[in-house]
Amino acid sequence: MKRRQLRGKNDATFVLQVTSMVDMFTIILVFLLKSYSTSAVQITPQEGLKLPQSTSQTDPKESLKLVVSKEGIFVEDEQITEFAEGKIQKADLDRDDPKFIRSLYKALDNKAEKSRTIANVNEAVDFNGQVVLQADEGLPYSLLKKVMYTSMLAGYADVKLAVLVME
Repeated sequence: MKRRQLRGKNDATFVLQVTSMVDMFTIILVFLLKSYSTSAVQITPQEGLKLPQSTSQTDPKESLKLVVSKEGIFVEDEQITEFAEGKIQKADLDRDDPKFIRSLYKALDNKAEKSRTIANVNEAVDFNGQVVLQADEGLPYSLLKKVMYTSMLAGYADVKLAVLVME
């Protein structure tokens, strides 16, 4: 008899099912997270550096940052070589091999040695010899060729060029 009295007091004809709505919002949330693509690698050009334009859609990977601007060459935001009138100074070039930039080699070799040491201690880290090259679009190709040649000799043979993506 008490059951009938309790049922009588609860005359609601509609009961809200929250479980279905939670499932729906979870599916929408997962869909939005999967469709929103961002890159974990942050590449910000130096002030005054004008990157070349491209239609490439490849996402960059985390690697050593090498910048060649009109002022000089930078490795991880540290200036390695200063240019005189937009050219490498003769003191920075090797006498026997004019394509070899000694100061750049020394900086890259130190970074490679440090990365290899970390890779030997930590198995999760692997030295892959990758470098992201940011170069001003107004620089001559002969200069970029010297930079890539020197980086290859220092153990960074996989050079990726950073560009502005045209839409």
